[in-house]
Amino acid sequence: MRKFCFLFLLFTLSNSVFADAVSDKEKDTLIKIYHATNGAEWKIKWDLTSSVCTWFGVEINNGQVVGLNLADNNLKGKLPSAIGNLQHLQTLALFNNEIEGNLPDSVYEISTLKVLLLNNNKFSGNLSHKIGNFNSLENLSLFDNNFEGEIPKELENLYNLSEMNLSYNRFKGAVSEKLTLLDALNMTMLDENGNPFLLDVHKEKDITNITVN
Repeated sequence: MRKFCFLFLLFTLSNSVFADAVSDKEKDTLIKIYHATNGAEWKIKWDLTSSVCTWFGVEINNGQVVGLNLADNNLKGKLPSAIGNLQHLQTLALFNNEIEGNLPDSVYEISTLKVLLLNNNKFSGNLSHKIGNFNSLENLSLFDNNFEGEIPKELENLYNLSEMNLSYNRFKGAVSEKLTLLDALNMTMLDENGNPFLLDVHKEKDITNITVN
């Protein structure tokens, strides 16, 4: 009986350990993100000698990194392209930091993303047409950055979106009418004189209302 209990306990502990373990590839990716965004100066730092499951903001499910929430944690610098290795990521919340530069192309390859919150940073450059790869995306928040260029037409295909805010950037050009099929859209556009104005588009009982402020 003692032997059975010991084996059962060992089996349970082993399953628990493996459930929290992640692949070397994902761990190395997290470490690259840490160093690229000034991890030594984060408000809540990671102990890189400890298990990944103890790292602040990292959510693990069945040995896979499914969530990364480092909002308001003093991240500075640029996201490394290696972030695309987190192929099971469902939530990426990095808002209220000082991350700059373009959004790496590899991010657009994470088709499992449901929540992408990058607002209140210093991101710049154009949004890639690959944004249409986010078939599962439900919440997209990019407001208060320095994104520019045209709004990608591929956003029309993100029918699972329930929340989207692109306001206070430097987007230009026309907005596709099909975007009004989405539940909510807020963005700051620029007029012909380069002055920003807020365009709100939302859907209520099959009646689309568009207001410019």
